[in-house]
Amino acid sequence: MTIRLFASREDAQLWEAPLAEAVSGPERSGAVTIGRLTPDTEYWYRFSDADGRRDPYAISSARTLPLTACRATATIDARWGNGFVATVTVRNAGTEPLDRWRASWRWSGDERVQTVWGGVVETAGVDVTVRNAPYNGMLAPGAATTFGLLVASSAVPDGLTMACDS
Repeated sequence: MTIRLFASREDAQLWEAPLAEAVSGPERSGAVTIGRLTPDTEYWYRFSDADGRRDPYAISSARTLPLTACRATATIDARWGNGFVATVTVRNAGTEPLDRWRASWRWSGDERVQTVWGGVVETAGVDVTVRNAPYNGMLAPGAATTFGLLVASSAVPDGLTMACDS
């Protein structure tokens, strides 16, 4: 069986301009994987048999998952002349459980992580990554966890812009 993906319902109805196609095995309920699709995008699909006969009725759509279901936000809880304490919230914004996460950011000045709790820190110059601790990596859809930072710095930033992936 051949599965063809289309960008719009109209293209799928007319069998025009397929974006991708994949061929399943001989089994009736096989599976295929199509790579390099755009995250969080609706695709329309149609089927044809091994002889190229197009199914005149089956037409449907599916949406690819967002690029990452992980979201991280930071709050600076306390500031003083040479440092600050921050809490970072990591949330599973997707529909599938996460079994691990990593939050990362880049320092803009001379900031240095002194202590992290609720995560494992890895630094490389101005780039910082905190990955989950052994006990808080699993996040159900909608669930969140936090980790904290004690940071030394000559100037406290206004905030931290975080990236997150799983």
